[in-house]
Amino acid sequence: MADTRPLVLDVDGTFLRTDMLFECFWAGLGKDPFATLRACAAHFRQRQVLKAELARIADLRTDLLPVNGDVAALALDAAKAGREVILASASDTPLVAALAEQHGLSPRIFASTAAVNLKGAAKADALVSAFGESGFDYAGNEPVDRAIWDHAAGAVIVGDLPRAAGALTEQGKAVTQLPGGWAFRDLIRALRPHQWVKNVLLLVPLVASHAVGLAPLAMILLGIVAFSAAASSIYIVNDLLDLEADRLHATKHRRPFASGAVPIKIGMAAFGVMALIALAISLMIGWGFLAVIAVYMTLSLAYSLRLKRMRWVDIATLAALYTLRVIAGALAIDVLVTGYLLVFIFPTFLCLGCVKRLTEVTLAKGDERLPGRGYGRPDRGDLLNVAGLGAFASVFIFVLYSFSDHALGLYPTQWLLWLAAVPLAIWLIRMIWLGYTGKQDYDPIVFAMRDKTGLGLIMIMLAIMFYAAGLWQVYFG
Repeated sequence: MADTRPLVLDVDGTFLRTDMLFECFWAGLGKDPFATLRACAAHFRQRQVLKAELARIADLRTDLLPVNGDVAALALDAAKAGREVILASASDTPLVAALAEQHGLSPRIFASTAAVNLKGAAKADALVSAFGESGFDYAGNEPVDRAIWDHAAGAVIVGDLPRAAGALTEQGKAVTQLPGGWAFRDLIRALRPHQWVKNVLLLVPLVASHAVGLAPLAMILLGIVAFSAAASSIYIVNDLLDLEADRLHATKHRRPFASGAVPIKIGMAAFGVMALIALAISLMIGWGFLAVIAVYMTLSLAYSLRLKRMRWVDIATLAALYTLRVIAGALAIDVLVTGYLLVFIFPTFLCLGCVKRLTEVTLAKGDERLPGRGYGRPDRGDLLNVAGLGAFASVFIFVLYSFSDHALGLYPTQWLLWLAAVPLAIWLIRMIWLGYTGKQDYDPIVFAMRDKTGLGLIMIMLAIMFYAAGLWQVYFG
């Protein structure tokens, strides 16, 4: 005889590869951070009220949430066999109802209300009341679901829960196990270690001041580790705030949190660990370095929360974040950062910030503004102009620096500095052109570190500068 029992699916971590409470929290932070934090403070102990309030603030797009393919296939097979497939979740009722409708599941749902948090025993009572003892099969993914499995006819376990599976089998229940969980390699991917290459900018003051030595280099390397940890913590926050925008993006939808490969709560824990590592190492280096990295993290959070959605402000913020790396490098080895260096660095990265946006809008499929950004393809001309101005300012200030007393003290052969400005100008113009034509990576700094032609131009520039400073003669006779 055909099985006619309803198949009841838990939502968070079972039907979905994410948790709607955390989804609402981060979506709410992105849309109205103060209202979200107020709701958390006011209703932290009333979980069902908190869920309803965060759902109201977030206005979550449930149609974009990542689905567990194995559970969805199981649900489809059950529906084809004539069984009712029902969602039962501790998430807020309107969200669960929308999810059921979007995926063609039964309109009958079980979910939390402002009065009841439908989790564990409360969910078991509701299902037994509706279907009777052993009158349903249930799919879940957490130990708390044991309270429901004990009253179900059949258990579908998503993920690795060997103790629960063994106990349910001993009870004589039919147990089906489906893959779930997350992989550590995906968490590493969320930290974006390939982006750590940006932190070689801390070496700029060491090179510019000719402060060659093992001790200064060791301090810079320690600073690079601190900035890498700080940057990774912010990348996590940025990805959690950008979940909706990433899911609408042609390639970013594969990111660990957007795709559901890594749970949001794991990301939140990783953020805390990486931030603590960054601050602890910074304190070892010195109070000045700690202050700079604290400013960097605060400004990065402000960028993730709001500034990246503000036209031109976002590009200026990116330039400031790169400039802070150079200041941190100087503080790590206790050398003076000249005004010329800062004034040179900022327009350089202002140019590269425009290149980043140029690449994004050039590769966009339509003329509408990019999700979570203030730019679209019609802004290519303005971005090109500002990038050009940044490049001109960088080269002009570099040449102007060659006339300063500081430059004449470090680089006695002045005309060679003028010559070094040529590969600098070519490199900047090339970066702008590659961004304008869509032939570059979404991050110009990461691209620059892989681009052999660009690296060649930078090496030529540095070689000329070292020769002008007399360093080739010192080290190689």
